[in-house]
Amino acid sequence: MHPLSRAKYELMSQPQEKSRENEKVARAAGVVGLATMLSRVFGFIRDMVVAGFFGAGLVTDAFFVAFRIPNLLRRLLAEGSLTVSFVPVFTEYLKKRSRQEALELADVVFTSLSVVLVVVSIAGVLFAPFIVAVMAPGFVKHDAQYELTVLLTRFMFPYIFFISLVALCMGILNSLRHFAAPALSPVVLNISMILAALLLRDFFSEPVFSLAVGVMVGGVLQLAMQWPFLLKMGVRLRLNFRFRHPGLKRIGLLMMPAAFGAAIYQINVFIGTVLASLLPKGSVSYLYYADRIVELPLGVFAIAVGTAALPSFSDQVARGEFGDFKKTISFSLRLILFITVPATVALLALREPILSVLFQRGAFDAAATVKTAEALLYYTLGLWAFSLIRVIVSAFYSLQDTKMPMKAAIVALIVNVAASIMLMGPMRHGGLALATSLASAVNVLMLGIVLKKRIGSYLNREFYLSLGKMSAASLVMWISILLVETIIPWRIAGPLDHRLLFLTVSVMSGLATYFAASWALKCPEMVMVIRTVKAKLREKR
Repeated sequence: MHPLSRAKYELMSQPQEKSRENEKVARAAGVVGLATMLSRVFGFIRDMVVAGFFGAGLVTDAFFVAFRIPNLLRRLLAEGSLTVSFVPVFTEYLKKRSRQEALELADVVFTSLSVVLVVVSIAGVLFAPFIVAVMAPGFVKHDAQYELTVLLTRFMFPYIFFISLVALCMGILNSLRHFAAPALSPVVLNISMILAALLLRDFFSEPVFSLAVGVMVGGVLQLAMQWPFLLKMGVRLRLNFRFRHPGLKRIGLLMMPAAFGAAIYQINVFIGTVLASLLPKGSVSYLYYADRIVELPLGVFAIAVGTAALPSFSDQVARGEFGDFKKTISFSLRLILFITVPATVALLALREPILSVLFQRGAFDAAATVKTAEALLYYTLGLWAFSLIRVIVSAFYSLQDTKMPMKAAIVALIVNVAASIMLMGPMRHGGLALATSLASAVNVLMLGIVLKKRIGSYLNREFYLSLGKMSAASLVMWISILLVETIIPWRIAGPLDHRLLFLTVSVMSGLATYFAASWALKCPEMVMVIRTVKAKLREKR
């Protein structure tokens, strides 16, 4: 879509009820968020099982490298570019053309994707030795580890076939406003790997192969669980070799910059790891553990809202309802900030207790907690940017513009590298974390400004009023946490039960005061949550 002037957008806008669309986004975000939380829980259990049965060493290193290869392709080609490119075009066909034409497009994409994935899978199996040598050059010196990694790679590489088709199904179902099955698919993979490790490890001369079997079975099951829901929605994916379909070409053109943008993110992560490796021992670990904490609110809430918002955005753009499009953007940003603002305050106030309770045991001592808390501090300062970018990028995708997010990602990469080099000297690993936050802030501000130029102002009075209320509620929450510390003094070197008690009381007190203050201030997001819960309870009766 070519950029339109503000006047043209406003001319095309038609009045619509916004509350219904907002509720759709909120409900969908709730479904995706709960599914993501469940996936994280089972992912944690999976990691415990893998660590318990296989430990950390040559064999597990081989498995993780082999599993990382198809996963990298998944991030670049499937979830990273296919879904976000498919949803806007498919939604446009649904709204502006007939349902039959939209389903024909889905068939063509399904066929084309299947052909490409078969070729990629075969190539991956054939060139596995070369791929492993590039991804893990250190393994080449150790024949046994290298050969095991190659064998595991060849076995698991076809996983990309199944998970990419899952991404297509996710795009179709999300466009039709079904979110549960796609969001729950990672849970199936984790359960499959857990059961395979528990039940099959004794059947192989190299027990780690049981995990590889779990991955492949999980891939098949993830795809299989989407099928009944597709059929229920009237979608029967069939082979259609019309490779010159205009919709397929548009999706392909959108995918290229989207995939490039996803690749830039992976490069960012890689550069960060390389620079951290130049710092004192433990720096990589400090950043890793801090990032894991920040990823929780980001993965559960921000990604959930971004996923839920994309079909709504695409629907409104396809209908030419740009006034409502802007209102939905504003609401989605408010919805994210309703969680992100208090999460930021809580992480700043409780970063050491959280890290201490979760990780401080064995070789991870109090000094490591303090160092990791330093990284967490600087990551937390960028949490708002990490979160908001998900919605703003989805807005660009709905406008069928994947080039601008790619350009912004390149600028963010340059800023990250430059800031990292400048800050890693005086601030060590904290400087790298701060550089990441600064780069994300530049990314979101750049996209936000460009989006405003494209569609006009989308941050209305309601947005700023709501932001003020949730900030005030977060301040009340912070005060309640300080009061807890006067009753139960925090000691980083104290026994685990004392640290756990302090954290539990602080979190419960913080949650209670935040939601109570939000309700007292009549924060619209809190009102909507209460209304949605009441509606669900009435439905069950």
